[in-house]
Amino acid sequence: MAETSLIQGRYRLLDLIGRGGMGEVWRAQDESLGRHVAVKCLKPLGPQQDQSFTRVLRERFRREARVAAALQHRGVTVVHDFGEHDGVLYLVMELLEGRNLSQLLEDNRQGPLAVPDIVDIAEQVSDALAYTHEQGIVHRDLKPANIMRLTDGAVKICDFGIARLGHDIGFTSKLTGTGIAMGTPHYMSPEQIGGGPVDHRSDLYSFGCVLYEIATGVPPFDQDDAWAVLVGHRDTVPTPLRSHRSELPEFLDRIVLDLLAKTPEERPSDATALRHQIIAARSVSGREGRPPVPVPVLAHPPAADGSTPHGGPGSRLPSWTYGMTIGHKATGSSPALITPPDHTAGLTGEWTTPSGPAGPASGGYARPERPTPSPEQIAVLNSRHSAGLSLGRLGRWDEAGEVHRAVAAEREHALGPDHPDTLGSRYEVGFTLSRTGRTADALREFVRVTEGRERALGPDHPETLAARQETAYVLGQLGRHFEAHEVYAAVLASRERTMGPDHPDTLRCRHNLAFNLSRLGRIEDSYRMAHEVATARTRVLGATHPDTLVTLYEVAYALGMLGRWTEALQTYRDVAAGRAHALGGDHPDSLAARYEVGISLGRLGRSAEALELYRGLVDDRTRVHGPADPETLRARHGLGVNLGRLARWEEALAESRDVCAIRERVLGPDHPDTLVSRREVAVALGWLGRWADALAVYRRVAESRERVLGPDHPDALASRNDEAHCLEQLGRGGEAVELYRRVAALRQRREAGRR
Repeated sequence: MAETSLIQGRYRLLDLIGRGGMGEVWRAQDESLGRHVAVKCLKPLGPQQDQSFTRVLRERFRREARVAAALQHRGVTVVHDFGEHDGVLYLVMELLEGRNLSQLLEDNRQGPLAVPDIVDIAEQVSDALAYTHEQGIVHRDLKPANIMRLTDGAVKICDFGIARLGHDIGFTSKLTGTGIAMGTPHYMSPEQIGGGPVDHRSDLYSFGCVLYEIATGVPPFDQDDAWAVLVGHRDTVPTPLRSHRSELPEFLDRIVLDLLAKTPEERPSDATALRHQIIAARSVSGREGRPPVPVPVLAHPPAADGSTPHGGPGSRLPSWTYGMTIGHKATGSSPALITPPDHTAGLTGEWTTPSGPAGPASGGYARPERPTPSPEQIAVLNSRHSAGLSLGRLGRWDEAGEVHRAVAAEREHALGPDHPDTLGSRYEVGFTLSRTGRTADALREFVRVTEGRERALGPDHPETLAARQETAYVLGQLGRHFEAHEVYAAVLASRERTMGPDHPDTLRCRHNLAFNLSRLGRIEDSYRMAHEVATARTRVLGATHPDTLVTLYEVAYALGMLGRWTEALQTYRDVAAGRAHALGGDHPDSLAARYEVGISLGRLGRSAEALELYRGLVDDRTRVHGPADPETLRARHGLGVNLGRLARWEEALAESRDVCAIRERVLGPDHPDTLVSRREVAVALGWLGRWADALAVYRRVAESRERVLGPDHPDALASRNDEAHCLEQLGRGGEAVELYRRVAALRQRREAGRR
């Protein structure tokens, strides 16, 4: 692509920084947000290219976009945007400053890396893998070229182009059926080579190959022939690292050999266990000079000839391995993202019905007679459904809703209104409606899905419960918290009965119930339940799992509502630290927790500390999201409030006026945030003794709130009280008394109406 290319009128390509078989990677300028990004472009393929090959490459590229966009972790490359421009698929990612491990080895003349660097990389990558595997994602192409070491020492996993989502259906067979290798031979697991089932432990094997190479300078099986490399993975026990390099610590040798076990069952159970093993071994090594890590007893140790029990994957490799190239061996030539829930379980195109015959006990439902759709038609609808999910993961909810509505209509015609696939599409329609502010429409859709799933799957089926839980969530959005509470309580009882109290879905429902209790004003009950859920999630998921931290955030909120601000402050700080560790310091959830720390400090009268926190937060929000982002402005508002609390009223006035002007331009003159800023302007004017100016601003706020909310809304009444206070300060006592009386009458009328 030309250097002057401007993609979608936003991303200006500047420098080519990488080129590979699928396309190019450019350093680019995001002209909307004024930041540098990396743009990966899929190379256009001519009509002479085999069309099945072309389809697979494009699917891999789209797959990388939707997989990576769903991941939010400091150890995974952040994806900002994805789309198609003039026939070219593009992916916009954070621009990483550093070198991949392949390049680091090349820089070192193919010599191994220093031991502290190897151990640090091992710990960081295992942490990132633990996160991606928890999301149900297997990378499937982990190699040195796909792991970046940044200039600040951070390590990131890149390139999810052939990653596999646990709920995806049929994608593996589509790819392997084309004869395209699923991975790079020097780093492929034996089960990948044999075409067998692949799970997270395949990534652990590939990671073992990477560690072996950066520790010794060569991969574990360093033959020049692809066949010999694959046979080595399948049949040959790797040479211990210390045979190549005696100064390597013994614990690293043992960990890598465990990772390179021929069968998944012999490897570490997961990346979390691996990370804990690395941390423990390094800690002991640092204290005593050598880590006494025991060698695990293998359930099926290799035979003396190097073969595995049961003959491994077989005596011959699958046909798709013939003619493979060996790929790059760390030569540096390779080119240089609310976690969405899985809504696709069960979307297989197969008909399922509740156990037992249809009849009165099951609502009299029977499967309608209709022509059986062709497998091709079902496959096309499944593909379009997946496309809608991808749009949702990228935040393009309006487009996602259009896709899901069209697919729902076609599925209903082809399969029937109560087929699980039809209801799956209807569920996604409701989900997109709730995300685009059409809450009442979303409620109707979720009620329809719930009724259909109860007929087709039964009232306690997980998909029925998921629809009922979304119904409760939307009821809460509509302010119908008592109805939401009843639905949540019923769903929770069913989940506890069918799944158990510690199942993640049960805990999610209990979390939602705790949230709803606080909105009903039952703060003590909300606090107790949220605290119980946080304890359970810590036990089941870990202290820094995003779900655990979400519940701790709710615990902190309840503590604040109860006036227990010291405890709230500490809890918010714990959440902020945990999110920075698990998601990265620039993740929106990490920044939101820091904002609440500032609120807590202000409530405790520690305004100087709050002011410094908000200054840093404003800088970070501006850098990450831009100066006009609503959350950046919210942080600036907090900064202005604390300037006032420190009696720095001239500065507070200037800050409030600036924020108010930007909010009016971005959000509109009557937006609640704009009015809050305008009121802060009036507060500063009053403290500066400029009561006439303050009166004009207070009146403007009151008029806007009455127009938007009604004259008896609490916020409108509070604004009229502010106005009356100004009149008193100006010596206009008679007008002030009359306004106070009017406010009191409106408040009494409102209370009478509520009774």
